[in-house]
Amino acid sequence: MSRAWIFPIVIAGMLAVIVAVLGATITDIGPWYRSLIQPRWAPPDIAYGVAWTAIYAFTALGGVTGWLATPSWREREWLLGLFALNGFLNILWSLLFFRLHRPDWALVEVVGLWLSVAALVVVIWRRSMTGAVLLLPYLMWVTFAGYLNMTIVRLNGPFG
Repeated sequence: MSRAWIFPIVIAGMLAVIVAVLGATITDIGPWYRSLIQPRWAPPDIAYGVAWTAIYAFTALGGVTGWLATPSWREREWLLGLFALNGFLNILWSLLFFRLHRPDWALVEVVGLWLSVAALVVVIWRRSMTGAVLLLPYLMWVTFAGYLNMTIVRLNGPFG
């Protein structure tokens, strides 16, 4: 592995862990969540941890690939800004859904989260097709999560 990869991988890995830990700390699978009617096709709880671990790993690697393929600092700043926005929206969704018990608000917010992932795919695609492809599992998972969120709102609403 080239030395040029080591520092960005360490930083991207640390940032992914920070977002994952914050999201996990906010996520409360307690009595309120257990009382929600889930669709039959909802994955088992264990699947979420496995999926998010893989998604964070692919996203970090895709970010590093995009970072290294981006020649100018200005473009790299935009890329970092998009990742920061995405991390914030990722954590915000968990806060709205699990802590505030507002799947309806989370459903509105997930649109912004999805758009932020799509923007990352587009921006990275311009410099690295491989980097963008590594982000596609994240985009697909947020699409699935948005649909699951919408179904939970339909089965359990209104909230608040």
